[in-house]
Amino acid sequence: MPLGAVRPSPLVEQAAARLREQIAGGAWPVGTRLPGETTLAKELGVGRSTVREALRALAGAGLVQPRQGAGVFVIATEPVEDWPTRLRRAAVTDVYEVRMAVEVHAARLAARRRTPEDVTALRAALEARRAAGPADDAAFVDADIAFHAAVIAAAHNPVLADLFAEFSPVLREGLIELLSLTGLRADDPDTGDEAHEALVRAVADGDAEGAAEVLRGELEDPFALSPKPE
Repeated sequence: MPLGAVRPSPLVEQAAARLREQIAGGAWPVGTRLPGETTLAKELGVGRSTVREALRALAGAGLVQPRQGAGVFVIATEPVEDWPTRLRRAAVTDVYEVRMAVEVHAARLAARRRTPEDVTALRAALEARRAAGPADDAAFVDADIAFHAAVIAAAHNPVLADLFAEFSPVLREGLIELLSLTGLRADDPDTGDEAHEALVRAVADGDAEGAAEVLRGELEDPFALSPKPE
């Protein structure tokens, strides 16, 4: 649930759940109009306002759609899984593949569009990553992700920034687990520092292809994940 959102009352949740069950069970096939609020309120034993809120919840889940002057119609029997929910269920390997596509392109754009302020922010993020070297894996991953977020920000593309923000939590968990399993930082607490420094240099120099190549190599090694089984 988004930060600051108000959770529906238990009565609304119960009403929505019952309506959802009836829709899934075929009581109202896709394309049919639901009974009016008064009828549904009587059937569910709740007030019309509760029914109204329950229908809003079902509309948000992609099950029904209100049509001005015509009523509320069933448009699906299964709820639509939103992007954040799909990401939480995704395997880290899937997220990592998307990360590769997003960040390599972002690095290329960052080198073309960076401002002096962006370069300053990148250098500060690099120093913060270095400072996290002696810290535990979680703190180091947080600093690493913050660095990559600075690269994304320098690309000045809000869609790329939103994508990165959406999958960062899943990526964070996967990287912490990966570091724990591999012990990668045991001998090199600031692993990947040279590549990150080279990335900052390429972006600052406006070397788009160089930045993309550095980041591609950095994501493939040492953080490369095992390929999926055939």
